[in-house]
Amino acid sequence: MNKNLQMVYTYHNETKHSQQRYARSLGYMDWDTQPNPYRTYAGAKKIALPLSFDNNTLEYSQIFNPNENTLNAPLCKEAISQFFQFSLGLAAIKEYGNQSWALRCNASSGNLQPSEAYMISNEIVGIDDGLYHYSPQEHELELLSNANEKLSLPKNSFLLCLSSIVWREAWKYGERSWRYTQLDCGHALKALEISALILGWKIEVLNTKDSELQKLIGFDQAHRYVPEERELPDMLILVSLANNSIDSDSIDINTIRNTLQEKYDGKANQLSYAWHKWDILEKIEDATLSDDLQTKKYTNDIYEKNPYRIPSALAKDVVLKRRSAQMMNKDDCTFTKKEFETIIGSVKSNNSSIHLVIFVHSVEEIDSGLYILIRNNEHKTQLQALLKESFLWEKVDTDSGELYKLEDGDFKFLAKAISCNQDIASDGAFTLGMLAQFKTQVEDISVAKYKHLYWDCGAIGQQLYLETTSLGLSATGIGCFLDDILHGVIGLKTNEFQTLYHFTIGRGLVDNRLSTKKPYIK
Repeated sequence: MNKNLQMVYTYHNETKHSQQRYARSLGYMDWDTQPNPYRTYAGAKKIALPLSFDNNTLEYSQIFNPNENTLNAPLCKEAISQFFQFSLGLAAIKEYGNQSWALRCNASSGNLQPSEAYMISNEIVGIDDGLYHYSPQEHELELLSNANEKLSLPKNSFLLCLSSIVWREAWKYGERSWRYTQLDCGHALKALEISALILGWKIEVLNTKDSELQKLIGFDQAHRYVPEERELPDMLILVSLANNSIDSDSIDINTIRNTLQEKYDGKANQLSYAWHKWDILEKIEDATLSDDLQTKKYTNDIYEKNPYRIPSALAKDVVLKRRSAQMMNKDDCTFTKKEFETIIGSVKSNNSSIHLVIFVHSVEEIDSGLYILIRNNEHKTQLQALLKESFLWEKVDTDSGELYKLEDGDFKFLAKAISCNQDIASDGAFTLGMLAQFKTQVEDISVAKYKHLYWDCGAIGQQLYLETTSLGLSATGIGCFLDDILHGVIGLKTNEFQTLYHFTIGRGLVDNRLSTKKPYIK
């Protein structure tokens, strides 16, 4: 076993929560070192973006249907503004007393927002060609480098890089924070995909070497960054018009880099005055970097058509109203079968490495009990052999995917216990754990797949958020769960599969002590 693979197993096992101990963290909130949730670049030219609140969009249910989604917005400053605002921008401002904080369209663990976005503009009307950082606080672009000559990018396309600053999560969550950072990257990726669909665009994650991507975005220019606040690129995304046919393999990152300035403008702001060092975080970051294109390629999880969607709110309103429920209404928790099928059907797939273990608490016409949604039929036989022999494996009559009942019963107590004893996991209609094919991905393909599994889970989570919001229901991602207790409940004794993310879905209770305001209102 090579050292990088060994590091993946070491990190994963040491950052599991258990009944005996939680993963290492400070155990308290050190407010003196709380990081700034906004990255800015001092000295960079700022380009204000027009707000998109008044823009018309299709209904949320229509953006997934090619027959109804005939939009094909041109690449211009106004469209770019909407693309960022409805994906990574601020969705609302919450106030309590004299305190206020921003919520964003992309969900984040603890609302700590470790994800950043950079754009390489290419023939966009109203925006010069070059490298930009998106600043959500002011909804503006920061110009880091002009293009010295025409960029070698396909027509009607541009590039976007997602990056992560793990310190933002480590401040609160310690050693488990790398997990949450990768989940947040997946949330951001799905948020970008949805925002692209609203405009009639599409996205594709390109296969890139991490070292080349660091140079392209400028993270190798150490004098521009605070070393304790390490920022690393996650993925490079090609954004294009939906009707464009593009050979993405023709895109040469090194050629694009040579078109930009040798030294970029702008110096990254310092996020904290002091830091707590967690050695294992830098080790797992280093272990999962890769320049091996043959084993590093990441493909977006493909969701199948959802037959249960009905006309709904406008897409922009669904995106802006997405929230993480803090409490579920246990006295009004029952969902209709149609609501359940719509939510589960929104993430059905047959090409995924992630399956959903579902605890159904209160859904009409569906027995309370333990279920599994198989999202890749090639794994079904293996899962049947690995999980408890006593499981029923009864196929549920539904078009929302390969859903099987494993065991009847009331699992509310267990769901709560698994979720670090949080009531929110037992007070909704159902809760779930995302079970990832683990050993094969990290051993037989690439250690970099460890990150990709979390990205897939985060993307599923963002989709679940949006689908529940479109129905007027609520959801919450749960990062605090007892990994191996869930494994024990389903009888999993090996590392062939591992649970990576949990979710609970119900009817959220509104905290009337908080007031909500629109963002960007001066």
